[in-house]
Amino acid sequence: MSDCAAEDCPLGHLTALETADGSLSLHSDHFQEAFHSSVGALEEARAKFAQPAELQRFLAGSTLRVLDVCVGLGYNSAALMSELEERQGPMAPEEAPRLDWWGLELDRRPLAMALAHAPFLKLWPEPVRHRLEALQRNGGWQDRTSAGTVLWGDARQTLKQLPSGSGFDLILHDAFSPSRCPELWSEEFLRGLAERLAPGGRLLTYSRAAAVRGSLGRAGLELRSLLPAPGQRKEWSSGTLASRPNPRDPLPDYGPGWQPLTTMEQEHLQTRAAIPYRDPWGADRAASIQQRRQDEQGRCTLESTSRWQRRWIHRVASMG
Repeated sequence: MSDCAAEDCPLGHLTALETADGSLSLHSDHFQEAFHSSVGALEEARAKFAQPAELQRFLAGSTLRVLDVCVGLGYNSAALMSELEERQGPMAPEEAPRLDWWGLELDRRPLAMALAHAPFLKLWPEPVRHRLEALQRNGGWQDRTSAGTVLWGDARQTLKQLPSGSGFDLILHDAFSPSRCPELWSEEFLRGLAERLAPGGRLLTYSRAAAVRGSLGRAGLELRSLLPAPGQRKEWSSGTLASRPNPRDPLPDYGPGWQPLTTMEQEHLQTRAAIPYRDPWGADRAASIQQRRQDEQGRCTLESTSRWQRRWIHRVASMG
């Protein structure tokens, strides 16, 4: 799978990993990072994407519009689709909403590697397996309850190819970490995602970075903090839910898998860590985006992130 030209292997050499819950993940030598938490690829997909999506909100007869940014091995969307399948039997497709799915992905190999892994296939209902196979083979699928299309290439460019006025109910953002892949966490790219959310639509991501949250907030989204997946070590945050406000159906402070940002997290947004990644033309390389941010951090007068950390470590210790 890794012996190919550089243009065919944008993620570099991919190494298979087994996570703690037994599910398959991969490691990219280009980004020097794994695709998932070591706790478990499957548990992470369920806890950080499927659970806070609250799919029961979407009723029979409606259409659920989903955008999966960085499809990878397909776990996040497969977890969503599996939950929808549980609501509809072969004789009762009307029990769940119709799914209108779009995916953005740079490298074709992760999905192909997942589909060649028998234990991965056994995780999903047959209709979900067929959709993933059709994505890999044909770039899309259409069946009696859903339709899906994957756009291959740089997500900064393929984002522009999405149908105008799509109004996504869910955006699953699962790119490599901001420090490794700032191209997909820039102020401009995140604003582009936010603009494609329907009122009440939710963007879900594992990232808790202040730079990411700050950009999402400036894009007009409300922020919540995701809770850890089962078996994951409890930390000050485990991810972010960002929602486009809907006065008719406001986002609760607490929900399945999320809570309000703590005072610690709110103060994090006032530190140098909150300086955003900037990619004005949507074409810069990672090194240029990183350098631009470092220069801006050097000029700002915000509190240093290390000082914020020390202050909160001291507070937590004194409370204990």
